[in-house]
Amino acid sequence: MNKIIGIDIGGSTTKIVGFSGGSISAPLIVKATDPIASVYGAFGKYLTTTGLTIRDIGSIMVTGVGSSFLTDKIYGIPTGKVDEFMATGRGGLFLSGLGRAIVVSMGTGTAFVMADGTGVEHMGGTGVGGGTLLGLSNRMLNVRGFSELIEAAQGGTLSNIDLTIGDISSNELTGLPPGTTASNFGKLNDLASRADIAMGIINLVFETVGMLSVFASQMKKTADIVLTGSLTNVPQSRDIFDSLEKLFSVKFHIPVNAEYATAVGAAIAHAECMPLPPG
Repeated sequence: MNKIIGIDIGGSTTKIVGFSGGSISAPLIVKATDPIASVYGAFGKYLTTTGLTIRDIGSIMVTGVGSSFLTDKIYGIPTGKVDEFMATGRGGLFLSGLGRAIVVSMGTGTAFVMADGTGVEHMGGTGVGGGTLLGLSNRMLNVRGFSELIEAAQGGTLSNIDLTIGDISSNELTGLPPGTTASNFGKLNDLASRADIAMGIINLVFETVGMLSVFASQMKKTADIVLTGSLTNVPQSRDIFDSLEKLFSVKFHIPVNAEYATAVGAAIAHAECMPLPPG
């Protein structure tokens, strides 16, 4: 066996996937504050889960902010590094089955890349992302985890949180239905419940990411937007992206295993003949 391992080393989590024969296997996430410890922990967990041995692994490709700390081969296996934006773009296209799209990496912050058959272009990013969700929910609701925030937002509405077009105009504006957000948290009042505030935080983050994605798609003249990263697992986000699809005639794709897109892209880079460093 000559399986390729792709590893995305983030600030707080490390994601790992196997790749061979054009398909991925056993995607896993481990949490660790130390990037080196997280890589070896993820690799060991992958071998245990799959029943493979080190001899079954042909190469390892790493990417992400923590990859700079790796200076040696992992367990003597040929190990290479892949630019994170390249990995995100390639992984997003592979998982979505698209040939051209804006690929959005939603992590602690958010990055936007244009990906197609000719390559990947990093278009920019925003500091609004998962860190924003957790920071605001911690300060406003004493909630410190994604699962807690998702649960807290159950049953929440935005009518006591966000100012809408309908709140400020009696006339329907062209292309902007009355329910369109005019100002996030612009209508926050004493009637707002804990669930309402949680939903307002989620809406603020995903509307911001969604609108920037729309602007990127308009700039590159493509209607396809692939969403990747751990934030794709926030269930309330789907309704927000559905609303933006109707407003701007775009299509937001959330492929299976979207949270592993960057790790997948790292593995694909070598599968597509990206050379490993000598030695």
